[in-house]
Amino acid sequence: MKSHLLYSLIIAIFLSSFAQAKPLDAFFSEADMFLKKWVENGNINYGKLKENFHEIEVLNKQIAQADLSNASEDEKKAFYINAYNLLVIYQITKYYPIKSALDKSGFFDKFNHKVAGETTTLDRIEKKYLILKYHDPRIHFAIACAAVSCPQLASFAYKPNTLDTQLDTRTKLAMNKDYVVKVSSKEKEVNISKIFEWYAVDFGGKESATLDFINQYRNTKIPAGYDLNFMEYNWNLNVIK
Repeated sequence: MKSHLLYSLIIAIFLSSFAQAKPLDAFFSEADMFLKKWVENGNINYGKLKENFHEIEVLNKQIAQADLSNASEDEKKAFYINAYNLLVIYQITKYYPIKSALDKSGFFDKFNHKVAGETTTLDRIEKKYLILKYHDPRIHFAIACAAVSCPQLASFAYKPNTLDTQLDTRTKLAMNKDYVVKVSSKEKEVNISKIFEWYAVDFGGKESATLDFINQYRNTKIPAGYDLNFMEYNWNLNVIK
């Protein structure tokens, strides 16, 4: 009798914990393991990953079937950031060897993906589900487009309970990298990523507002009065040689 009651109690605890588990937890966990395995200093060995394509295919299916109906805003935000990054990896790997995402016309705005039951594009995920919804410019430094000039791809998944800290950390990392913000004290000028030009409105719409944003995250602040220029964007693939 006692053993029967103990067994029933164990089953009840298990079912209770299962019921409390959030449907996206498995996705965040598996995405984290995948990125830790394959990303090295923001780069990926796409050739080797293509030999193990099933690993990214599993995540692609999870992205397609994800249920966001009861998800919190932080869960949705983290989900779409991860979905964007993983779908870029999926698509690059699928067509590898290529030298750039731009080698495939429509890579960002024409190729369709199934995301949480909806058919959409990478461009639509970025703009509709992230930038226009959350008005958080830090997102620009969390999503990665598989290019050398793109903000470095993180070797971890973004998770709802740590999302704000992760976005701050990645933005600070980017603002202190020369390929995003390069300061010349001698020339009194600063060369910044084209991201700040393409999405100027997200950073305040004016040079002064853009520099204010950058300085929030710079270890060494950029003095007022420096000339502002935009660097050419290097679309070469972020591939491990």
